Parts: sequence; structure tokens; C-alpha cells
Amino acid sequence: MAVEHLVGLAERLEDHLGDPHDDAGGRMSFRKVLRHDEQEDYPHELASLLQAWGIHEYCLPERWGGKAGDVEVGFNLVRLVARRDPTTATALMITNVAFMPTWTAGTDPQGTATVEAIKRGTRMSWGLSERHHGSDVLANDMRAEPVPGGYRLTGEKYLIGNATIADVVSVQARTAERRGPGAWSILNLDKRQCPAGTVTPLPNERLHGLRALDMSGIRLDGVFVPEQNLVGAEGQGLELALKGAQVARTVIAAIALGAVDTALRVTLDFAEGREIFGRKVADIPYSRRQLAECFADLLLADAVSAGAVRGLQCNPAQASVYSSVVKYFIPTLLERTAGQLSVVLGARFYLRDHPHFGIFQKMLRDLSAVSFVDGNTVVNLKNIAAQLEGLLTVARDAEDPVRAEAAERAEAMYGLDAELPEWRPERQLLISRGRDDALLALPAALARLRDRARGHRDADQREWYLRAADLGDRLAKELYRLDAEAARIAREAGRGHTGTAEQFRLAEQYCVLHAGAAALHLAAWSGDALGGAPDGAVLLLQMERVWRLLYPAETVTDAAVVDRAMEVLRGLHEEGRLFSHWPIRVRSSHDRVMA
Repeated sequence: MAVEHLVGLAERLEDHLGDPHDDAGGRMSFRKVLRHDEQEDYPHELASLLQAWGIHEYCLPERWGGKAGDVEVGFNLVRLVARRDPTTATALMITNVAFMPTWTAGTDPQGTATVEAIKRGTRMSWGLSERHHGSDVLANDMRAEPVPGGYRLTGEKYLIGNATIADVVSVQARTAERRGPGAWSILNLDKRQCPAGTVTPLPNERLHGLRALDMSGIRLDGVFVPEQNLVGAEGQGLELALKGAQVARTVIAAIALGAVDTALRVTLDFAEGREIFGRKVADIPYSRRQLAECFADLLLADAVSAGAVRGLQCNPAQASVYSSVVKYFIPTLLERTAGQLSVVLGARFYLRDHPHFGIFQKMLRDLSAVSFVDGNTVVNLKNIAAQLEGLLTVARDAEDPVRAEAAERAEAMYGLDAELPEWRPERQLLISRGRDDALLALPAALARLRDRARGHRDADQREWYLRAADLGDRLAKELYRLDAEAARIAREAGRGHTGTAEQFRLAEQYCVLHAGAAALHLAAWSGDALGGAPDGAVLLLQMERVWRLLYPAETVTDAAVVDRAMEVLRGLHEEGRLFSHWPIRVRSSHDRVMA
């Protein structure tokens, strides 16, 4: 899908929602959002506003009556909702995630009926987690007993979003007593078709963030579900759950990106309007660097998510790697970024009712949920750790043809104007077989970036791009260090070494290397689509942020780089642009309310 189409659609949504700082005219203003949050009141009004616009249709497949083409369209629309309210964005995403098993393995009649129902307002819930098992889905207790014409469901699902307000719950349940992954299936439980009193809602849990969300559960005691509500084949439940998790872990980054966009925007408003010690806060060198670094963090996360979201379509065989990288790296990075911004914002961070800055504390609270929803940090690092030896071996020994194939796929993942194939989630693999094209194709991206840099007419930009590429070379060499460390751990720890704390630390570092490669790929392959590659100073600052995650004491940028990054940040804000590589215009008041 052309960049222009995505941008135009996103801007129409922004115009529909209005200025979030406009209490009178903004349809989805921060004041309304905070009222729902303070009262812990599910945002029915805001969800209806978005449904009336038709946002949900861009997350439903065209072949069954939706409008979803490329995943990045729905991703960026949800991101724009999240910059106003992560709670409403999460509520929308829960239905999308609960629909994923049907999208992956449903029949045409199931798919058409479900899409039509969602378009008419049906809400769904994803019934995966249970009270005593959490992320250990192989230990789940809910049973689906085969009976004539269908199944009888017995058990409990707990801490699942939309559980009480949902009309349909997509439930993972045990359909066989044997051990192994083929013991579970997925059924769509339509609560509206169940006899009164047979589906018992569990109490809504009060949350630290996402306060207005329905986070509750259901208890079932022999509830009949017709056979036609089975999704996919009997015994396919775990596979569908894991493939759905890959999608959820990738697209949930939209919540984090949207929240930190707002946090950075209101902090910049403060820094530009507040004077202390005779200077604007934004002109104090320390604060200036803090803002520039946070901007670089956000664009780094933007690059990682862009490649992963596009990879769901053009590189589904590697979804197990980049979905876990996204789910570990982006929340971890952006929670730190938001904390850094709170230092710049100072006392106004605590003012819950301030007309301009009250939204910051909500964004900070809501952001923390992203790290554990749909697979927590440990689960995602475990997935990387289990595949790490294979990934490092291939990255070390890959021959030229393998790297050339990886470069072709990487260009499609990170070239935002590259045409994508139809999204077929059933093609996603649960194991990557040692491939991660972001790192395999890093030499090709560095070569292209250097070629572009040498042709740049601005000497400073040329130098910054080349310095960023040099850091890319250093990151590539870190793969060999990780490979040697992984071999040592395997020798010393023996069987079970993939579960050791040392192996998990290597998995963390691998995610950092993937993130740095993503930023370089986006700069190398998306320059034409974006009217010019990302600014050289901003790219160099991103690479410094990556490098300092490995070596915290090493700084490679100077004041000139920070000044240029701040110039870019200010320009985007004054132009009313999303803090992203995507050139999306957003509705954002420029009133500087500092009192």
C-alpha cells in the first residue's frame, strides 16, 4: 500500500477525532479520556465514536467483508488512538486479537459471519490465560468435553480483557487428556446463545494503568458450544494461540508508541515555554540532550516496529523472532524513555488535573501494561534464548547467497514503499530455523547507507550517516562476541542452558542488536518513500542509544548532533507531525499552558 494512502487515511482519522487539547471541539479530548480513567468507567462513548468512523474494519480481512489490506494500516490507526487513550486502543485491539484464530484457520462461513458481527458492534474477548497458570498455557485447566453436536465447556478464564462486556469469547480449552501440544482446541463461545446463568462473570479487577478497561473473567460449568464454533481442527488450539500471540506481540507496540508520542509532546511544550535560571528549559544543555535522546528512542522503537509489522506479511517464517524482539525491546526501552521525560517535566508530572499536562501520568501508567500483556518479558526472552544458538550460528556462517536472499526480504520489510503480499497469518512459523534477516542483511544495509551518504550534498549529514554506519559495523562484530559467549554457556551449563540467567542476558543483548539493525535498514531502504532518509544526526543518536544499552558509559555524539536532533524534533512538533518516520499530520494544539 502506498505511503500516501496510509498517511491520508490516518489524517482523516485525526481530523475526525479533533484536537485532543480542545475540550469543547475535540471529539476524543484528553479531558474526556481522563474522566473515564478517573472514574474507572469503560469508554463506551469513545469506542462508539471510533466504530462509527469504521476503524475496526481496517483490522478485518477484505475477503470476508473488512477493509484490511496491509497490517501497517490498522497498526498506525490504533497508534493514533493510543496517543489519545491507550485504554480505548487496547479495548479495540482485544477484539482484533480474539479474532485472530478465526482469521488464521476459520472457514469462509465462520469468517464472513464473524466479520459481519464485528462490523455491527459485536465485541470479542481472548480467553487464554487462567488464574493459576498465567503464561503457562500448557497447564491450562479449562476442559471442552466432546458431546453429540458439539462440546461442553467447564472451567475458568481469568484476567482477560473485555471478558464481561464481550459478546463472544474465543476460548482455548483442553479437548484431549494426552500430553503434548495437540491436546488443546479453540472454540468461539457466544454468550448471547447460552442459557441465562450458565456463564458467570468474574469481578472486574482494578488496575494501576488502563483503569477504564474491562479486565475480568468468566466461569463456565458445562456450557454447550455447537460443533460449528470450533475454530480450525480439533487439537490445533496451541498452534493458533501461538500464531495469534506473534501478531499481538507485534502490533501491541502501537500502544507504547502512541503513549510516548504524547508524553514527549507535552514535555516539549513545557520545555519550550518554561523559563528557569533565565533560560528556556529546552535550551539548558542537560534537558536538551534528554529531549533529543527520548526522541531518538521513539524513532528507534518506530523502526523496530515498522519492520516487524511489515514482516508479518512479507516474512512470516521469522515472526517468532521479531515478534518477541518487539515485545521485549519496545516496552523496556520506552518505559525508560517515559521515565526520562518525567525528569524533564518535573513537578507537572504529578498534576493529575492540569489542563495540558494531566495526561502525562496516565500515559506513564498505561504504558507499563504493554510489557506484560500477551506474553511478558520473561516469556519473550525465553523464546529468543531458545533460538539464540541457531540465530548466531547462521549469522556467523551464512554464505553470500543466503545473505542476498535476506537482503531482498529486508528491503521489503524496511522499505516503506515496497509492495507487500496478502497477509496470510497461517503462513507464520513457530520457529525461525535460525534466520533473522535484520541481522543477516545488515552488511547490505550498511553498504547502501554509505552509498547514499557519499552522495549527500551536506557535509554534516554525510559525516553523521557515515558515523552511524561505522557504529553498525561495530554492532555486527558484537554478534561474534555473543556467539562465543553462548558457546561458553552451553559448555559450562550443559543441558538446560537455554533457561539460565546468562542465556537470558544474551537474549537481551541480541534484541538490542536487532533494534540497531532495524534503524539502519529503515534509513537505507526508506529514503525514497519518505522524501529523504531519516536525518543523519537523528540516526546517529539512535545508534548511540543502541550502543549505550550494551556499553552505558560510551558516548559517541556531541552537542552539534544533539542540536540538530532538537531542530528536527521542534520542526515536527511545530508542523503538527507524528513523531515517527511516517509523515502523518496530527491534530495537536500549540497553546503553551504553563501555569
